[in-house]
Amino acid sequence: MYMKSQLFGRYVVYWTLALVASSLCAWTQRTGGGGRPTPPTSRPGSAGPPPRSVGSPIGSGNSLNAIVPPNAHHADDEGKVEFRSQTILVQVPTVVTDNSGNHIHNLKKEDFQILENGKEQSISAFEEVVASNTRPTPLKVPTGEFTNVLTNTQQPLSLTVLAIDTVNTPFLDQAYARKELLKYLSENVNPAQPLGMVVIGGNGMKIVQGLTTDSAKLVASLKKISGAAPDMQNVDVDTQATAAAGETIPGYSGVTAPTPGLLGPGAIADTAGALQEFIGEGDLQYGQFKQQDAIETTLRAFQGLAWSLSGIPGRKTLIWVTGSFPFYMDSPAALPGGWLSSLYERTMQALNDAKMSIYPVDARGLVNYMPAADATRRNRPSGPAAVQSVNARAWLHQTTLDTLNEFAEVTGGRAFYNTNDLAGAFKRAEDDAASYYMLGYYLDTRNTKAGWRQLKVKVDQKSVEVRARQGFLVTNTTMNPELTREQDIAFATTSPFEATGLPILVQWKPETEPKEKAGNKKEVGFVVHVARNNLAVEGVHNEFNVDFLAIAEKSGKNAATVGQTVKGALTPANLERLKSSGMGYSNVLDLEPGAYAVRFVVRDNLSGRIGSVTAPLVVN
Repeated sequence: MYMKSQLFGRYVVYWTLALVASSLCAWTQRTGGGGRPTPPTSRPGSAGPPPRSVGSPIGSGNSLNAIVPPNAHHADDEGKVEFRSQTILVQVPTVVTDNSGNHIHNLKKEDFQILENGKEQSISAFEEVVASNTRPTPLKVPTGEFTNVLTNTQQPLSLTVLAIDTVNTPFLDQAYARKELLKYLSENVNPAQPLGMVVIGGNGMKIVQGLTTDSAKLVASLKKISGAAPDMQNVDVDTQATAAAGETIPGYSGVTAPTPGLLGPGAIADTAGALQEFIGEGDLQYGQFKQQDAIETTLRAFQGLAWSLSGIPGRKTLIWVTGSFPFYMDSPAALPGGWLSSLYERTMQALNDAKMSIYPVDARGLVNYMPAADATRRNRPSGPAAVQSVNARAWLHQTTLDTLNEFAEVTGGRAFYNTNDLAGAFKRAEDDAASYYMLGYYLDTRNTKAGWRQLKVKVDQKSVEVRARQGFLVTNTTMNPELTREQDIAFATTSPFEATGLPILVQWKPETEPKEKAGNKKEVGFVVHVARNNLAVEGVHNEFNVDFLAIAEKSGKNAATVGQTVKGALTPANLERLKSSGMGYSNVLDLEPGAYAVRFVVRDNLSGRIGSVTAPLVVN
């Protein structure tokens, strides 16, 4: 009933629920598991209210800021939220600097004030954090064991990740951004600051360099990166503006359809107009498709990065080197629409849970958005169409900057744009993580209205700059982990990063005489351990709910999938055993001889936290 394993540097007793399942748990066999989730037809937990009305068309003379894409949703449209837990601590990392950017230390709890939607909150948790520059390293485990547990995480760490975005950045601007990054790494970087580097590309995210304090490694890795065509590479700026705004293409509205018969009166002129409209509408549909793909790719990258560092205490800095983000936010509660809404909400929650602040750096530098400066433009409209084009480009440029600002402010970061000194922007973003104050208050769960909760942190000091996340989403998606369960597990199986939200350790069972199966397959046993004090238990009956999943891949193809949902109620004695010893899960994979990569995923369905490990396996 008990099993010993060397974890955290000493022997820890793990409680294996698999051996007492009949008396404690309800078991549900899982089949399948990998691949991308199927986009739902409506948002989870939402009654599906109609989208908000669209504002005036671009160039109509009305306010450009009134435009709202027809497929956009707002979190406050959802209605009421059903809270799974009545005790929710809202944590707000807060950076306080003087006008020169120097961090201010030794402030007291009484110096701070937190407002939620304008109402002052009682600060329940307060700590000044001076982050360590120690680089987290994987825990050393015996041969045949694999873990996502990291050492040197007893205190908050200062970590910075550089994300080079080739999905949303024009090709030529990517080259300039790499040049500025080389300058930053060679001249400005703090030699003690752990840095990691990833590339967000059309096929997802790729790790370029893991966390390191060796700037030479980062420079060498950066020099190996080549440019890539962004998702909107073949979409002209006018169409990009239309796709973002959800309106008809500037310059092509009002084209009449051809008269019946190709040789009828006016057929030549009308046919030419119809062909132009057909080309334009085709470009718009293509642009909208690529826009949604870019949104999903970017949000998935942020979510994966947040999960990978969620098990490390402290505020993290994500420097997002980008050219734009392809959807318009009239407020932080504005969502992309459709199934992307739940992904957006889950991603913003993951960033907040991981205490990761985004610092967008506009790789385009100073931008001239006038049509005459665009050498790639394929058509040259005149008259009212030209005015529409200028207005559309001005609107697109401004909303791009607004969205970068929104992403930064929502996560407590800062956006840098309208500057060609990208190296200086990288340095200023890195410096922010040196020290901060961690504030916390308990959410009033009696307020069940869904939507955006605005945060404002005030400091009773003169001439200071305060940087903290400016709010968070309260929706059924963010408050009920069950609604994103399938999406989370599917993404965790394919993410290039291992999730650290749940510390787990995997062991292959000792090879005795493996059972021969039909078709030359063999049974390979494994045990997954979840460390103590990491699983949520709720209610008077001490309920728990955990997913275990193992997917074996051979040459990039799924060879076997096994897993179970373990849930039930614990007696007081077993609750104490869970707290002191953790949980274990055992199963077998039926595999043919060969070399495999096995991804193990564990999800706590009450808290939404995830742990994952990839273990190599050779079956003889």
